[in-house]
Amino acid sequence: MNHIATRAQALPLADRAASLVGSVIDSSTSLLAAQTHDIVRFAMGSPADEAVPLAEFRDIADKVIDHSSMTYGATEGEPVLLKALVEYLAGTTDPTTEDRVTITAGGMQGLDLACKIFINPGDLVIVESPTYTNGSATALSYGAELLEAPMDENGLIVEALPELVATTGRTPKAIYTIPNFQNPSGVTLSLARRHQLLELAHEWNAVIIDDDPYGLLRFQGDDLPSFQALSPGDPLLFSVRTFSKILAPGLRVGWVDTDPALRQLVINAKQAMDTCTNVPNQHIVAEFIRRGGLDNHLAGLRTEYKRRKDAMQESLRRHLGDRVTTTDPEGGFFLWLTLQGEDARISTRKLFETALAEGVAFIPGPALSASGKFDDAVRLCFASTTPERAEEGIIRLGRAMDRELAALKAGAGA
Repeated sequence: MNHIATRAQALPLADRAASLVGSVIDSSTSLLAAQTHDIVRFAMGSPADEAVPLAEFRDIADKVIDHSSMTYGATEGEPVLLKALVEYLAGTTDPTTEDRVTITAGGMQGLDLACKIFINPGDLVIVESPTYTNGSATALSYGAELLEAPMDENGLIVEALPELVATTGRTPKAIYTIPNFQNPSGVTLSLARRHQLLELAHEWNAVIIDDDPYGLLRFQGDDLPSFQALSPGDPLLFSVRTFSKILAPGLRVGWVDTDPALRQLVINAKQAMDTCTNVPNQHIVAEFIRRGGLDNHLAGLRTEYKRRKDAMQESLRRHLGDRVTTTDPEGGFFLWLTLQGEDARISTRKLFETALAEGVAFIPGPALSASGKFDDAVRLCFASTTPERAEEGIIRLGRAMDRELAALKAGAGA
Protein backbone atom coordinates (compact mmCIF):
# COMPACT_ATOMS: atom_id res chain seq x y z
CA MET A 1 0.00 0.00 0.00
CA ASN A 2 2.84 2.35 0.86
CA HIS A 3 4.50 1.57 -2.47
CA ILE A 4 1.28 2.44 -4.32
CA ALA A 5 0.99 5.74 -2.43
CA THR A 6 4.58 6.60 -3.21
CA ARG A 7 4.08 5.96 -6.93
CA ALA A 8 1.12 8.31 -6.95
CA GLN A 9 3.20 11.18 -5.61
CA ALA A 10 4.61 13.82 -7.92
CA LEU A 11 8.28 13.46 -8.70
CA PRO A 12 10.48 15.95 -6.80
CA LEU A 13 11.71 17.72 -9.91
CA ALA A 14 14.13 20.62 -9.74
CA ASP A 15 12.70 24.04 -10.49
CA ARG A 16 14.85 24.18 -13.64
CA ALA A 17 13.10 21.12 -15.11
CA ALA A 18 10.32 23.36 -16.45
CA SER A 19 12.94 25.28 -18.44
CA LEU A 20 14.29 22.19 -20.24
CA VAL A 21 12.43 22.90 -23.45
CA GLY A 22 14.18 20.45 -25.79
CA SER A 23 14.97 21.01 -29.46
CA VAL A 24 12.63 20.88 -32.43
CA ILE A 25 15.76 20.76 -34.61
CA ASP A 26 17.25 17.71 -32.90
CA SER A 27 13.87 16.02 -32.61
CA SER A 28 13.50 16.23 -36.39
CA THR A 29 16.22 13.55 -36.68
CA SER A 30 14.02 11.00 -34.91
CA LEU A 31 10.92 12.19 -36.75
CA LEU A 32 12.54 11.77 -40.16
CA ALA A 33 13.94 8.36 -39.23
CA ALA A 34 10.38 7.20 -38.59
CA GLN A 35 9.18 8.13 -42.08
CA THR A 36 8.81 5.32 -44.62
CA HIS A 37 8.50 7.45 -47.77
CA ASP A 38 11.17 9.41 -49.60
CA ILE A 39 12.04 12.72 -47.89
CA VAL A 40 14.21 15.52 -49.24
CA ARG A 41 15.91 16.69 -46.06
CA PHE A 42 16.40 20.43 -45.71
CA ALA A 43 15.87 20.27 -41.95
CA MET A 44 19.07 19.27 -40.12
CA GLY A 45 22.07 21.61 -40.26
CA SER A 46 24.49 18.86 -41.08
CA PRO A 47 27.33 18.48 -43.56
CA ALA A 48 26.61 16.34 -46.61
CA ASP A 49 27.42 12.67 -46.04
CA GLU A 50 29.80 12.78 -48.97
CA ALA A 51 31.58 15.80 -47.45
CA VAL A 52 32.87 13.78 -44.50
CA PRO A 53 36.48 12.63 -45.19
CA LEU A 54 35.70 9.06 -44.18
CA ALA A 55 38.56 7.34 -46.03
CA GLU A 56 41.10 9.63 -44.38
CA PHE A 57 39.51 9.07 -40.98
CA ARG A 58 39.73 5.28 -41.43
CA ASP A 59 43.38 5.48 -42.43
CA ILE A 60 44.20 7.79 -39.54
CA ALA A 61 42.28 5.68 -37.02
CA ASP A 62 44.30 2.59 -37.96
CA LYS A 63 47.49 4.47 -37.13
CA VAL A 64 46.64 6.61 -34.10
CA ILE A 65 44.18 4.56 -32.05
CA ASP A 66 45.95 2.37 -29.52
CA HIS A 67 45.76 1.65 -25.79
CA SER A 68 46.90 5.18 -24.92
CA SER A 69 43.90 6.68 -26.72
CA MET A 70 41.42 4.36 -25.01
CA THR A 71 41.90 5.70 -21.51
CA TYR A 72 40.94 8.97 -19.83
CA GLY A 73 42.45 12.13 -21.23
CA ALA A 74 43.22 15.58 -19.88
CA THR A 75 40.03 17.58 -19.39
CA GLU A 76 41.46 20.57 -21.25
CA GLY A 77 42.14 18.38 -24.27
CA GLU A 78 44.76 16.10 -25.74
CA PRO A 79 48.08 17.98 -26.08
CA VAL A 80 48.46 16.84 -29.68
CA LEU A 81 45.11 18.36 -30.63
CA LEU A 82 45.67 21.60 -28.72
CA LYS A 83 49.00 22.05 -30.53
CA ALA A 84 47.64 21.19 -33.98
CA LEU A 85 44.57 23.41 -33.55
CA VAL A 86 46.48 26.47 -32.37
CA GLU A 87 48.99 26.11 -35.20
CA TYR A 88 46.18 25.85 -37.73
CA LEU A 89 44.22 28.82 -36.38
CA ALA A 90 47.32 31.03 -36.61
CA GLY A 91 46.63 31.29 -40.34
CA THR A 92 42.96 32.25 -39.97
CA THR A 93 40.98 35.30 -38.78
CA ASP A 94 40.64 33.57 -35.39
CA PRO A 95 44.18 33.04 -34.00
CA THR A 96 44.62 31.95 -30.40
CA THR A 97 47.04 30.40 -27.89
CA GLU A 98 46.99 27.08 -26.05
CA ASP A 99 46.35 28.69 -22.66
CA ARG A 100 43.01 30.00 -23.99
CA VAL A 101 41.66 26.74 -25.47
CA THR A 102 39.65 23.96 -23.86
CA ILE A 103 38.51 21.04 -26.02
CA THR A 104 34.77 20.29 -25.70
CA ALA A 105 32.29 17.64 -26.73
CA GLY A 106 31.04 19.70 -29.67
CA GLY A 107 29.72 23.23 -29.74
CA MET A 108 26.72 22.51 -27.55
CA GLN A 109 28.94 21.66 -24.60
CA GLY A 110 30.72 24.97 -25.13
CA LEU A 111 27.39 26.81 -24.90
CA ASP A 112 26.47 24.84 -21.79
CA LEU A 113 29.79 25.72 -20.18
CA ALA A 114 29.28 29.41 -20.93
CA CYS A 115 25.81 29.44 -19.39
CA LYS A 116 26.86 27.29 -16.44
CA ILE A 117 29.66 29.70 -15.59
CA PHE A 118 27.92 33.04 -16.21
CA ILE A 119 24.12 32.71 -15.92
CA ASN A 120 22.16 32.92 -12.69
CA PRO A 121 18.40 32.37 -12.50
CA GLY A 122 16.66 35.58 -13.54
CA ASP A 123 19.61 37.00 -15.46
CA LEU A 124 18.79 38.83 -18.69
CA VAL A 125 20.34 37.33 -21.83
CA ILE A 126 20.07 39.00 -25.25
CA VAL A 127 19.46 36.55 -28.09
CA GLU A 128 19.12 37.15 -31.80
CA SER A 129 15.66 36.71 -33.28
CA PRO A 130 15.51 34.32 -35.05
CA THR A 131 18.27 32.26 -33.48
CA TYR A 132 19.63 28.78 -32.93
CA THR A 133 17.17 27.80 -30.24
CA ASN A 134 19.40 25.02 -28.87
CA GLY A 135 21.59 27.92 -27.73
CA SER A 136 18.80 29.98 -26.24
CA ALA A 137 17.35 26.82 -24.65
CA THR A 138 20.67 26.27 -22.88
CA ALA A 139 20.41 29.74 -21.36
CA LEU A 140 16.82 29.00 -20.33
CA SER A 141 17.93 25.78 -18.64
CA TYR A 142 20.04 27.89 -16.27
CA GLY A 143 17.13 30.20 -15.50
CA ALA A 144 17.85 33.04 -17.90
CA GLU A 145 15.22 35.50 -19.06
CA LEU A 146 15.59 36.04 -22.80
CA LEU A 147 15.41 39.37 -24.60
CA GLU A 148 14.89 38.77 -28.31
CA ALA A 149 16.62 41.31 -30.54
CA PRO A 150 15.84 41.90 -34.24
CA MET A 151 18.12 41.20 -37.18
CA ASP A 152 18.54 42.46 -40.73
CA GLU A 153 20.82 41.70 -43.67
CA ASN A 154 23.82 42.87 -41.59
CA GLY A 155 23.10 40.63 -38.63
CA LEU A 156 22.00 41.60 -35.15
CA ILE A 157 20.73 45.20 -35.14
CA VAL A 158 23.15 46.29 -32.43
CA GLU A 159 22.04 49.93 -32.54
CA ALA A 160 18.57 48.82 -31.36
CA LEU A 161 19.91 47.13 -28.23
CA PRO A 162 20.20 50.14 -25.86
CA GLU A 163 16.52 51.01 -26.25
CA LEU A 164 15.46 47.37 -26.00
CA VAL A 165 17.50 46.91 -22.85
CA ALA A 166 16.17 50.16 -21.36
CA THR A 167 12.62 48.80 -21.56
CA THR A 168 13.61 45.99 -19.18
CA GLY A 169 14.99 48.35 -16.53
CA ARG A 170 18.17 46.31 -16.11
CA THR A 171 21.32 45.37 -17.97
CA PRO A 172 22.02 42.03 -19.63
CA LYS A 173 24.38 39.47 -18.16
CA ALA A 174 25.19 37.98 -21.56
CA ILE A 175 24.69 38.48 -25.28
CA TYR A 176 24.35 35.33 -27.39
CA THR A 177 25.34 35.90 -31.01
CA ILE A 178 26.20 33.81 -34.07
CA PRO A 179 28.25 36.36 -36.03
CA ASN A 180 29.04 34.48 -39.25
CA PHE A 181 26.40 33.02 -41.59
CA GLN A 182 23.98 32.96 -38.71
CA ASN A 183 21.80 29.99 -37.92
CA PRO A 184 19.06 30.21 -39.16
CA SER A 185 19.17 33.42 -41.21
CA GLY A 186 22.52 32.97 -42.96
CA VAL A 187 23.40 36.67 -42.47
CA THR A 188 26.73 37.97 -41.14
CA LEU A 189 27.28 40.60 -38.46
CA SER A 190 28.95 43.63 -40.06
CA LEU A 191 32.33 44.91 -38.93
CA ALA A 192 30.82 48.17 -37.62
CA ARG A 193 28.30 46.25 -35.54
CA ARG A 194 31.01 43.96 -34.15
CA HIS A 195 32.78 47.03 -32.79
CA GLN A 196 29.49 48.43 -31.44
CA LEU A 197 28.64 45.16 -29.71
CA LEU A 198 32.02 45.05 -28.00
CA GLU A 199 31.47 48.61 -26.75
CA LEU A 200 28.04 47.76 -25.35
CA ALA A 201 29.34 44.58 -23.71
CA HIS A 202 31.90 46.65 -21.81
CA GLU A 203 29.34 49.32 -20.92
CA TRP A 204 27.06 46.65 -19.46
CA ASN A 205 29.80 44.29 -18.21
CA ALA A 206 28.03 41.58 -20.20
CA VAL A 207 29.80 38.54 -21.63
CA ILE A 208 29.53 37.96 -25.39
CA ILE A 209 28.84 34.29 -26.04
CA ASP A 210 30.34 34.16 -29.51
CA ASP A 211 29.04 31.01 -31.22
CA ASP A 212 30.76 30.54 -34.59
CA PRO A 213 30.42 27.06 -36.11
CA TYR A 214 30.50 28.35 -39.70
CA GLY A 215 33.25 30.99 -39.84
CA LEU A 216 35.65 28.76 -41.79
CA LEU A 217 32.99 28.09 -44.44
CA ARG A 218 32.97 31.46 -46.23
CA PHE A 219 32.59 30.84 -49.96
CA GLN A 220 32.28 34.42 -51.21
CA GLY A 221 33.04 37.93 -49.99
CA ASP A 222 35.79 39.02 -47.62
CA ASP A 223 36.58 37.52 -44.23
CA LEU A 224 35.76 39.67 -41.21
CA PRO A 225 37.90 39.67 -38.06
CA SER A 226 36.55 37.69 -35.13
CA PHE A 227 35.63 39.34 -31.84
CA GLN A 228 38.84 37.88 -30.40
CA ALA A 229 40.87 39.53 -33.16
CA LEU A 230 39.10 42.87 -32.65
CA SER A 231 39.53 42.81 -28.87
CA PRO A 232 42.53 40.60 -28.03
CA GLY A 233 42.59 39.19 -24.53
CA ASP A 234 39.11 40.50 -23.76
CA PRO A 235 37.79 38.74 -20.62
CA LEU A 236 34.19 39.40 -21.70
CA LEU A 237 34.53 37.11 -24.74
CA PHE A 238 33.56 33.44 -24.50
CA SER A 239 34.03 31.95 -27.97
CA VAL A 240 32.46 28.62 -28.92
CA ARG A 241 33.76 26.61 -31.90
CA THR A 242 33.24 23.10 -33.29
CA PHE A 243 34.46 20.60 -35.86
CA SER A 244 30.85 19.43 -36.36
CA LYS A 245 30.18 21.61 -39.41
CA ILE A 246 33.63 21.41 -41.00
CA LEU A 247 34.45 17.72 -40.42
CA ALA A 248 31.64 15.60 -38.95
CA PRO A 249 29.06 16.18 -36.21
CA GLY A 250 29.37 12.61 -34.94
CA LEU A 251 32.93 13.28 -33.80
CA ARG A 252 31.56 15.51 -31.01
CA VAL A 253 34.77 17.52 -30.85
CA GLY A 254 34.85 21.30 -30.47
CA TRP A 255 36.60 23.93 -28.40
CA VAL A 256 36.09 27.12 -26.43
CA ASP A 257 38.42 30.11 -26.46
CA THR A 258 38.41 32.11 -23.22
CA ASP A 259 40.52 34.40 -21.10
CA PRO A 260 43.34 32.28 -19.61
CA ALA A 261 42.23 33.35 -16.13
CA LEU A 262 38.89 31.61 -16.79
CA ARG A 263 40.33 28.39 -18.17
CA GLN A 264 40.60 26.52 -14.86
CA LEU A 265 36.98 27.34 -14.10
CA VAL A 266 36.02 26.01 -17.55
CA ILE A 267 37.97 22.83 -16.80
CA ASN A 268 36.28 22.49 -13.39
CA ALA A 269 32.85 22.89 -14.98
CA LYS A 270 33.62 20.35 -17.69
CA GLN A 271 34.94 17.83 -15.18
CA ALA A 272 31.50 17.87 -13.57
CA MET A 273 30.03 16.95 -16.97
CA ASP A 274 32.14 14.30 -18.67
CA THR A 275 35.76 14.32 -17.41
CA CYS A 276 37.15 14.61 -20.94
CA THR A 277 36.14 14.79 -24.59
CA ASN A 278 36.24 11.57 -26.65
CA VAL A 279 39.97 10.79 -26.69
CA PRO A 280 40.22 8.64 -29.86
CA ASN A 281 38.32 11.23 -31.87
CA GLN A 282 40.60 13.99 -30.61
CA HIS A 283 43.57 12.04 -31.96
CA ILE A 284 41.86 11.51 -35.31
CA VAL A 285 41.14 15.23 -35.67
CA ALA A 286 44.65 16.18 -34.56
CA GLU A 287 46.27 13.88 -37.10
CA PHE A 288 43.96 15.08 -39.87
CA ILE A 289 45.09 18.64 -39.18
CA ARG A 290 48.73 17.64 -38.74
CA ARG A 291 48.76 15.95 -42.16
CA GLY A 292 47.64 19.19 -43.75
CA GLY A 293 44.26 17.85 -44.85
CA LEU A 294 42.07 20.54 -43.34
CA ASP A 295 42.92 23.33 -45.80
CA ASN A 296 42.16 21.22 -48.88
CA HIS A 297 39.05 19.82 -47.22
CA LEU A 298 37.70 23.28 -46.42
CA ALA A 299 38.48 24.55 -49.92
CA GLY A 300 36.42 21.71 -51.36
CA LEU A 301 33.54 22.36 -48.97
CA ARG A 302 33.45 26.07 -49.82
CA THR A 303 33.29 25.36 -53.55
CA GLU A 304 30.61 22.70 -53.19
CA TYR A 305 28.46 24.59 -50.70
CA LYS A 306 28.41 27.68 -52.90
CA ARG A 307 27.32 25.47 -55.81
CA ARG A 308 24.54 24.02 -53.67
CA LYS A 309 23.41 27.40 -52.37
CA ASP A 310 23.27 28.85 -55.88
CA ALA A 311 21.38 25.81 -57.15
CA MET A 312 18.80 26.00 -54.36
CA GLN A 313 18.22 29.69 -54.98
CA GLU A 314 17.79 29.02 -58.69
CA SER A 315 15.27 26.27 -57.95
CA LEU A 316 13.37 28.66 -55.67
CA ARG A 317 13.28 31.31 -58.40
CA ARG A 318 12.17 28.81 -61.00
CA HIS A 319 9.42 27.10 -59.01
CA LEU A 320 8.27 29.64 -56.41
CA GLY A 321 9.23 33.00 -57.96
CA ASP A 322 7.90 35.96 -56.01
CA ARG A 323 5.94 33.72 -53.64
CA VAL A 324 9.01 33.74 -51.38
CA THR A 325 12.11 35.75 -50.56
CA THR A 326 15.37 34.39 -49.18
CA THR A 327 18.53 35.66 -47.61
CA ASP A 328 21.74 35.40 -49.66
CA PRO A 329 24.46 34.04 -47.36
CA GLU A 330 28.16 34.26 -48.22
CA GLY A 331 28.94 31.03 -46.39
CA GLY A 332 27.59 28.47 -43.97
CA PHE A 333 24.61 26.16 -44.41
CA PHE A 334 21.30 28.03 -44.42
CA LEU A 335 18.77 30.04 -46.37
CA TRP A 336 16.00 31.85 -44.48
CA LEU A 337 12.88 31.74 -46.62
CA THR A 338 9.94 34.07 -45.98
CA LEU A 339 6.52 33.58 -47.58
CA GLN A 340 5.14 36.55 -49.50
CA GLY A 341 1.76 37.89 -50.63
CA GLU A 342 -1.19 35.63 -49.99
CA ASP A 343 1.17 32.77 -49.16
CA ALA A 344 2.19 34.72 -46.04
CA ARG A 345 -1.16 33.65 -44.57
CA ILE A 346 0.12 30.07 -44.45
CA SER A 347 1.29 28.90 -41.04
CA THR A 348 4.67 27.26 -41.56
CA ARG A 349 3.95 25.05 -38.56
CA LYS A 350 1.02 23.59 -40.48
CA LEU A 351 2.98 23.69 -43.71
CA PHE A 352 5.62 21.47 -42.10
CA GLU A 353 3.14 18.60 -41.73
CA THR A 354 1.83 18.96 -45.28
CA ALA A 355 5.35 19.26 -46.67
CA LEU A 356 6.44 16.13 -44.81
CA ALA A 357 3.56 14.25 -46.42
CA GLU A 358 4.70 15.60 -49.80
CA GLY A 359 8.23 14.38 -49.11
CA VAL A 360 10.25 17.41 -48.00
CA ALA A 361 11.37 18.49 -44.52
CA PHE A 362 12.47 21.88 -43.18
CA ILE A 363 12.49 23.71 -39.85
CA PRO A 364 9.50 26.06 -39.42
CA GLY A 365 10.27 29.61 -38.31
CA PRO A 366 8.59 29.45 -34.87
CA ALA A 367 11.02 26.69 -33.85
CA LEU A 368 13.81 29.26 -34.23
CA SER A 369 12.39 31.89 -31.91
CA ALA A 370 12.10 31.61 -28.14
CA SER A 371 8.65 33.22 -28.31
CA GLY A 372 7.45 31.39 -31.42
CA LYS A 373 7.69 34.23 -33.96
CA PHE A 374 8.22 33.87 -37.72
CA ASP A 375 5.25 31.68 -38.60
CA ASP A 376 5.68 32.93 -42.18
CA ALA A 377 9.27 31.70 -42.50
CA VAL A 378 11.31 28.49 -42.72
CA ARG A 379 14.95 27.46 -42.50
CA LEU A 380 16.37 25.47 -45.41
CA CYS A 381 19.76 23.75 -45.22
CA PHE A 382 21.41 23.74 -48.63
CA ALA A 383 24.68 22.10 -47.50
CA SER A 384 23.49 18.52 -47.11
CA THR A 385 21.53 18.18 -50.37
CA THR A 386 22.73 17.83 -53.95
CA PRO A 387 21.35 20.32 -56.49
CA GLU A 388 19.28 17.56 -58.09
CA ARG A 389 17.66 16.59 -54.81
CA ALA A 390 17.20 20.24 -53.89
CA GLU A 391 15.29 20.78 -57.13
CA GLU A 392 12.93 17.95 -56.26
CA GLY A 393 12.56 19.24 -52.71
CA ILE A 394 11.56 22.73 -53.86
CA ILE A 395 8.99 21.25 -56.24
CA ARG A 396 7.52 19.30 -53.32
CA LEU A 397 7.57 22.42 -51.13
CA GLY A 398 5.61 24.27 -53.82
CA ARG A 399 3.01 21.51 -53.86
CA ALA A 400 2.67 21.69 -50.09
CA MET A 401 2.23 25.47 -50.26
CA ASP A 402 -0.46 25.03 -52.91
CA ARG A 403 -2.32 22.58 -50.68
CA GLU A 404 -2.15 24.85 -47.64
CA LEU A 405 -3.22 27.94 -49.59
CA ALA A 406 -6.13 26.05 -51.15
CA ALA A 407 -7.24 24.94 -47.68
CA LEU A 408 -7.13 28.53 -46.44
CA LYS A 409 -9.21 29.74 -49.38
CA ALA A 410 -11.70 26.93 -48.93
CA GLY A 411 -12.03 27.79 -45.26
CA ALA A 412 -12.57 31.46 -46.05
CA GLY A 413 -15.20 30.55 -48.62
CA ALA A 414 -17.05 28.39 -46.12
